[in-house]
Amino acid sequence: MAAAVVLLLATTARAEPAPAGIEEACRGAASRDSAVDYAHCVSSLSSDRQSRRDAADMPALAAAATRMAIEHAAATEARFDGLGEAEESPRARARLGHCLEVYGAAADVLRDALDNIRARVYGRAVEQIAAALGAAERCEDAWKGEEEQRNVPAVATEHDREYGRLATVALGLTAGIA
Repeated sequence: MAAAVVLLLATTARAEPAPAGIEEACRGAASRDSAVDYAHCVSSLSSDRQSRRDAADMPALAAAATRMAIEHAAATEARFDGLGEAEESPRARARLGHCLEVYGAAADVLRDALDNIRARVYGRAVEQIAAALGAAERCEDAWKGEEEQRNVPAVATEHDREYGRLATVALGLTAGIA
């Protein structure tokens, strides 16, 4: 037990604070959009080595947040693909297929937004991120009122929630430079 406490304290002591640029960017995003979770924004960007290095560069932070949202959309898409392959019910498979398409499309739109951020076409990037933001809701809507809900949406709910949070951060940061 004592060794675990010492290890925890040593690990905690080495944790670096978030760069001021990340905190400032997230504070601005949260003040512009109440849907942006400041703490989540800071922790997400701080966990990315490139973001820590580019903490004073708002376009780089917007690009990093968008890249994280793309990665999460792609991971969620893969998750639905795996669930669909294992699902026995044709109706549930169809709903999972819908979610697969929704997240695939969201990842594609976010990739376009990332290209626009890099090209400094921020207004268009904001529109694209906003369009991709609704993927989680569109997926969850496919399951509303269904008896077959069972475990499938519960498994994906956390992925949906995290995708939405990351896309919201990307939108808030990109809107700040548009």
